[in-house]
Amino acid sequence: MKLGIVSSYPPSNITLNEYAYHLVKSFVTLDQIEEIILFCDVTSEKKVLDFPYADKVTVVECWKFNSYNILFSVSKAIKKHKPDNVLFNLQFMKFGDKKISAALGLLLPKVIKMRGTPNTVLIHNILEAVDLESAGFTKNPILKVIYNIIGYTLTKFILSANTVAVTIPRYKDILEKKYKAKNIKVIPHGTFEVAEKPNYKDFYERKKVMTFGKFGTYKKVEILIEAVERARKSTGENIEIVIAGTDNPNTIGYLKNVKRKYEHISDITFTGYVPEEDVERIFVESTVVVFPYTSTTGSSGVLHQAGSYGKAVILPNIGDLKTLMQDEGYAGEFFDPESTDSLTKAIEAIIQNNSYRLALEKINYKAATSFPMKKICEMYVATFENKKKLKLNKILA
Repeated sequence: MKLGIVSSYPPSNITLNEYAYHLVKSFVTLDQIEEIILFCDVTSEKKVLDFPYADKVTVVECWKFNSYNILFSVSKAIKKHKPDNVLFNLQFMKFGDKKISAALGLLLPKVIKMRGTPNTVLIHNILEAVDLESAGFTKNPILKVIYNIIGYTLTKFILSANTVAVTIPRYKDILEKKYKAKNIKVIPHGTFEVAEKPNYKDFYERKKVMTFGKFGTYKKVEILIEAVERARKSTGENIEIVIAGTDNPNTIGYLKNVKRKYEHISDITFTGYVPEEDVERIFVESTVVVFPYTSTTGSSGVLHQAGSYGKAVILPNIGDLKTLMQDEGYAGEFFDPESTDSLTKAIEAIIQNNSYRLALEKINYKAATSFPMKKICEMYVATFENKKKLKLNKILA
């Protein structure tokens, strides 16, 4: 099979680039995949292809974030390279943070299908499951209505793909009920890297409370800093705060302002962008991974990463994160995202009880190993092949 993948890709900083890296890394190990054509965004540095069988990958840089030419440039590239199937790795702001460019990119699955190329859309979030205010889109009630109308229309375009894959069963239920869709398939998010032997430790001389991601919209670190400061005083523990990641593109300067605001508090490490080769170290060195979110926008790659390295987690008791924990068998401490005291107590519960922490680590590692990325890619290949058989049967009939 000659598989096309449309996505941002490292060293890009556009959303879902890391997910695409691990998709490609796993797809190339499958015997059914003869070649991957990566229809990706333009970057000044070369694409990261530091894994076995990378010679199967053909890189085609054919789009830019916020480009009004994206519909033409990507469809032209796909027509030229003629993949057997195309997989779109999408969310609603994938191709731009401006309405027109974002919308044009989301028309691609319909255009590609009309041209005769089978395609599957992996959509990581749906508008119906996003709190527009908490996620940083808008507080204006009129704009919320407009966003919902636009979202409904764009979702209809996305649903015109041969298959639409979602990572959370609830999304399937919503799309089938609201849009009468019959082409939805649940394929789990998957775990990027699964450590063979997590380094379970009974004692850390310095305990590290880590958060990982792009911050400033619905991911706010102030509550984490203040909760750890309280936990230091109540427990007497030597706790370091590690904020791993960068600003969300929509909130440039956020972490710089946080750093200035809390310069009086000791032992806070701001790592900045974490290269792929440093991700494992960041997780392995952590005592607990915290999700200081006020909202959710789909499945969590960070949760799967935490599980893959056998880490305890602390999460807000909201939306998709809670559902994901239940559906995939993860465990952790929950907190009220509007209460610093609640987060403080959750940190204390894990920091002060090593046996409890170790139990959570083992549960999360077991959950992560249930869906390694290679297994996820095999599920996609089965979907592609099934559609091919159905098309052939239709022709023969």
